[in-house]
Amino acid sequence: MTQNIRHGQRPQALPALMVAAIGVVFGDIGTSPLYALKECFDPQHGIPFTQQAVFGIISLLFWALVIVVSLKYVLFVMRADNRGEGGVLALMALSLRSVRSGSRWAAVLMMLGMFGACMFYGDAVITPAISVLSAVEGLEIAAPSLARFVLPITIVILIVLFWMQKSGTAKVGRLFGPVMVIWFVILGVLGVYNIIAAPEIVQAINPYYGIRFIHTHALQAYIVLGSVFLVLTGAEALYADMGHFGIRPIRFAWSLLVFPALTLNYFGQGALLLTTPKAIENPFFLMAPDWALVPLVMVATAATVIASQAVISGAFSLTSQAIQLGYVPRMKILHTSDREIGQIYMPVINWALLLVIIWIVLAFKSSSNLAAAYGIAVTTTMVITTILACVVMVKVWNWNKFLVALIITGFLVVDFAFFGANLIKVEEGGWLPLALGAFLFFMLMTWHKGRQLLRERTAADGIPLAPFLQGLLAHPPHRVAGTAIYLTGGNTQVPVSLLHNLKHNRILHERTIFLTFRTVDVPYVEDLNRIEVQDHSGGLFSVVATFGFNETPDVKEVLNLLEGKTDMHFELMDTSFFLARETVVPTKLPGMSIWRERLFAWMHQNAAKPTDFFSIPANRVVELGTKIEI
Repeated sequence: MTQNIRHGQRPQALPALMVAAIGVVFGDIGTSPLYALKECFDPQHGIPFTQQAVFGIISLLFWALVIVVSLKYVLFVMRADNRGEGGVLALMALSLRSVRSGSRWAAVLMMLGMFGACMFYGDAVITPAISVLSAVEGLEIAAPSLARFVLPITIVILIVLFWMQKSGTAKVGRLFGPVMVIWFVILGVLGVYNIIAAPEIVQAINPYYGIRFIHTHALQAYIVLGSVFLVLTGAEALYADMGHFGIRPIRFAWSLLVFPALTLNYFGQGALLLTTPKAIENPFFLMAPDWALVPLVMVATAATVIASQAVISGAFSLTSQAIQLGYVPRMKILHTSDREIGQIYMPVINWALLLVIIWIVLAFKSSSNLAAAYGIAVTTTMVITTILACVVMVKVWNWNKFLVALIITGFLVVDFAFFGANLIKVEEGGWLPLALGAFLFFMLMTWHKGRQLLRERTAADGIPLAPFLQGLLAHPPHRVAGTAIYLTGGNTQVPVSLLHNLKHNRILHERTIFLTFRTVDVPYVEDLNRIEVQDHSGGLFSVVATFGFNETPDVKEVLNLLEGKTDMHFELMDTSFFLARETVVPTKLPGMSIWRERLFAWMHQNAAKPTDFFSIPANRVVELGTKIEI
């Protein structure tokens, strides 16, 4: 993600933010014209190729954009911001505030949000594959002899794209906006160029044609809805990336450029089919004159790479949020920009995505085959977004329940129509994102439940901090110079690492700090509210450092804030960090089944080290091992 304007960054002018938003937010939905209409007329759907069918499908494409994007997301869902942040996890956190923590409703809302997040990864592996494939397939139109090179070229582009991630997208990101602006202008120009030849296609703006098409073809029309939905892939990004640009730039960019360009292009493709029915082979590239085909393939490839980049960055951002909220094991997070908080790189996620995407490209071989797998992931997330938005409207905003019922019912009818149409394609490829999402959901729930059991076992065996410190100060061990910082999961119990240090070394540092990192369900926490300090006297302090789910905890930042808030001064070479290295031992104690406990133990063992995750200098760390049975 790019262009984050928080934490003291200078606000940018609306036009600049609009261009940046066009480059990141609309990449996915902006490349849908490459394949959406072609898939609607797939021979397997059994729709006869007639003028009435062309008018009907173009009408459905147009009104899908109006109802789902313009009305649902731009007008309603984007109002549900969690302190400026959007996306299914932010919406989940917002809805959870309206119910009692630990209640059954809280568990249901949490699982809905997490499953929606898991389905996003289905989109993250299919978007780069189908987008780049569909662009490179333009070579088959420009030079049929190059058809055999489509797969190798696609794989090379994908490898280069993922290899570039380690250096960050800050520099490349500045090119995204202008390139995508050019892309949308080209979409509009191509559309107008073809509409002039068959201006009667403009009549398809009347919803009557779409309704008549559904009434005439019934079952086939319902199946076609699964392909119509392809025009909406990427709509969730409008909401997910809201925190990076703000509501106004996204709304203005959609209304002033993106929506008009997409509308003109789809109507232009429809006009082309009226004059040249055989163009259904690849209506997008056949819209262009012969001399413009190769340049169009190049620009389309650039646009699909940008669309893929946005999804990859979104996967990094979503994983980082899930780690902070405690649903995913700690992973190494590298910040690739000093100015933009959203610029992060996660090696494990990056290379795992690349391997899965290359496997998908080799397995499905063409964008047409992949189209069957594409819609189900996005429709699932959209249904969950609508349900969570309903909770926010009623519980958080206190809107009139009758009004909410009308709005949500209308959206759910459309959402479930698309969802059902995509379910039909499960056997053809829709199983892929469903299987991936279900697998990730199971892993996340195992981790979440395992951490809960770990906390319960630790609390049951723990020693209350306050009375322990009173006894410790009454009969102190040998005090040594320097500062000791004990990282602990809570500030009410004695850290296991302190107990081990006292048992084996029989010393207590002159200044001892019990440091707890806490993540709250807001995206960002202001520095003024980040640190809470409790003085236990005798050089003993409890510190709670609070971070939002869009932030990465940093020990050095905490120490700097402590120096500003207290009279403490820290020299890293005189400071030691004590950590408890927990070894999880699966047992038959009440909790999870033994095989899930073993899976959790494996995940716990392979999580990133706290020294890497919290940016603790490795040469200042002392790790003390302990075993915990669950």
